[in-house]
Amino acid sequence: MKPIAYTRGQALPALLEKRIAILDGAMGTMIQRFKLTEADYRGERFKDHHKDLKNNGDLLVLTRPDVIRDIHEGYLAAGADILETNTFGATAIAQGDYDLAPLAREMNVAAAKLAREAADKFSTPDRPRFVAGALGPTPRTASISPDVNDPGARNVDFEELRASYYEQVEGLVEGGSDLLLVETIFDTLNAKAALFAIDEFFEKSGERLPLIISGTVTDASGRILSGQTVTAFWYSVRHARPLAVGLNCALGAALMRPYIQELHRAAPETFISCYPNAGLPNPMSDTGFDETPDVTSRLLREFAEEGLVNIVGGCCGTTPDHIGAIAQAVAPLAARSTQRQFFYKEAA
Repeated sequence: MKPIAYTRGQALPALLEKRIAILDGAMGTMIQRFKLTEADYRGERFKDHHKDLKNNGDLLVLTRPDVIRDIHEGYLAAGADILETNTFGATAIAQGDYDLAPLAREMNVAAAKLAREAADKFSTPDRPRFVAGALGPTPRTASISPDVNDPGARNVDFEELRASYYEQVEGLVEGGSDLLLVETIFDTLNAKAALFAIDEFFEKSGERLPLIISGTVTDASGRILSGQTVTAFWYSVRHARPLAVGLNCALGAALMRPYIQELHRAAPETFISCYPNAGLPNPMSDTGFDETPDVTSRLLREFAEEGLVNIVGGCCGTTPDHIGAIAQAVAPLAARSTQRQFFYKEAA
């Protein structure tokens, strides 16, 4: 095993001790604003591909990088410290739905390079910007049957997930990511495959990046889809020694509060992240959700005032306006304190 090298992302822990960091907002709903056609998604390279490609947002890093660059720069201009790569579905498993699995690694490299260029453009010596390589949950679940008539049925196994995530991590790091973000976790077994792949990559490469783990509470039960409470979820993934653990997606800030409070109590040893969506579906809203930038920023300011969070941002339906309002709202407030050294520093 190579000796572990701690890279650019090692500046993040010190930042999180001093202030609340701002994560960017939605990618998918921002892409929708461009009203792209099938031809836009295909570009010249995939004009003869045998399957429809519209709404494969990850492919745009290859066919319309200008769109992704524009979205990245909008969030950075609004005040984001951490920029997520456009790779939520850039695994061989997810891209298999479009018969584009062989392109997964190329997508991740290209996406990370796009985010890296944008982050570097906006970085200053006093305020560096960071790139988070995003690993989504894939459209398959290792814990839940896809067939209601056969509870034991599965359409993916741990090894398939591990291999797919390993390839994604290789691409994200090659492209210039500063940290890795395993996000929107609805199945802890899927997440464990991602964490296994990440640790495997760290051991083989000798390069260790900070890690953020973010689950999603899907409804008022207070559980992720595979059945765990927030506390149980944390105890299932804490072995990965993340820089931060948190929640995202599914709920707006108003409904997410009790679950962030629970995570705050359960995980005193690490930082907490929170990036809710923009509320409940609302067809009359520009974003399709009912929490305006003012509402979302006010709620996240309350989270900060309670000492609950270290990283805040937005998920589905949020815009640069949301991120700008959030950044202003939490700027004067102190970040959540931890009871002891967080895992990433201990690992160093």
